[in-house]
Amino acid sequence: MTNQNLLAIAKEHGSPVYVYDAEKIESQYKRLTGAFNKVKNLRINYAVKALSNLAVLQLIHGFGAGMDTVSIQEVRLALAAGIDPSKIMFTPNGVSLDELEAVAKMGVQINIDNLSILEQFGTKHPKTPVCVRINPHVMAGGNTNISVGHIDSKFGISIHQIPHLLRIVKNTGMNINGIHMHTGSDILDIDVFLHAAEILFDTAKDFKDLEFLDFGSGFKVPYKEGDIETNIEELGEKLSKRFNAFEKNYGKPLTLVFEPGKFLVSEAGKFLVQVNVIKQTTSTVFAQVDSGFNHLIRPMFYGSRHEITNISNPKGRERFYSVVGYICETDTFATNRRIAEIAEGDILAFSNSGAYCFSMASNYNSRYRPAEVLFLDGKAHLIRERETFDDLIKNQIPLKEKVKA
Repeated sequence: MTNQNLLAIAKEHGSPVYVYDAEKIESQYKRLTGAFNKVKNLRINYAVKALSNLAVLQLIHGFGAGMDTVSIQEVRLALAAGIDPSKIMFTPNGVSLDELEAVAKMGVQINIDNLSILEQFGTKHPKTPVCVRINPHVMAGGNTNISVGHIDSKFGISIHQIPHLLRIVKNTGMNINGIHMHTGSDILDIDVFLHAAEILFDTAKDFKDLEFLDFGSGFKVPYKEGDIETNIEELGEKLSKRFNAFEKNYGKPLTLVFEPGKFLVSEAGKFLVQVNVIKQTTSTVFAQVDSGFNHLIRPMFYGSRHEITNISNPKGRERFYSVVGYICETDTFATNRRIAEIAEGDILAFSNSGAYCFSMASNYNSRYRPAEVLFLDGKAHLIRERETFDDLIKNQIPLKEKVKA
């Protein structure tokens, strides 16, 4: 997508607006599958939570991907996108037995990450295939909120509890067809990932009827020019060799599964905002835009960095700006960032806005959630309309009687 494409989209659909580049999503998918082309059976399950628009799910499924879901609502979204239940994985955390059973009835592969629910489900449904999520106790991830494999994590069954897990499987006679792990997001050190993989392989030896091993995801993507990222090609070479050796020793075909979300869609996304006000204080020049952390919470939540470009004046002289939103709280997107000179009315583009941006958006301050646009085959396709006041009050029920003072 060019700046002219983005400016045309902002003009037609208004701001703020999320824009996704289908070509970039496809190239990331091909990069990942290419890195593991020496594995005979590879399955990519896109992590729906990253960006759950139906059109995006259809696009990624068209490349050959299945879906990784974390709620029954995400399962229903995947089904609504036309995806076969057999291509959907359900990897929840802390959900009720009722929700797990409801998803299992849909024909979706379920993944259980605690002993209590595993025993209850196995007792009632011993013939239903179940994947088990283990916690390898490997600390990985770029932020404590997205590091999920450490010893105090709420995710997964501890490797130290494997004897308990095996006892439950034996007593219930349940069918364990997969083993899963996910250590965290923004993983840079391939050796850490490979260490966790060895733990997964070692655990898998205790299960004789496996069909797949799911290694999660968490690959780091670049957030600025020259930024470090996960070396997918090196990981592919090393893990493929190890997986193929394990498969041979295991004695039956296995599928290697990944569940990338951010890796596929983060770099494909641009978030476009308009500058409402340039405000100068004693020490700071603020560019105040028509959005806030209600639409892009990641900088405030994770401390994440999003490159910001003035696409209305890309060749202008660079100056220092703090880019802030219109929410009635501190909502700073960037502090003292060098950006081409900004004037009121200019359109700014936030990079890496494909993952966990719209999906984490809210109506805080009673603001509408923005439109979404997919740039596909050289054309801009509206894939979600901007909310209206009717959407805001749709499910609200006003009092029928006048409140007495």
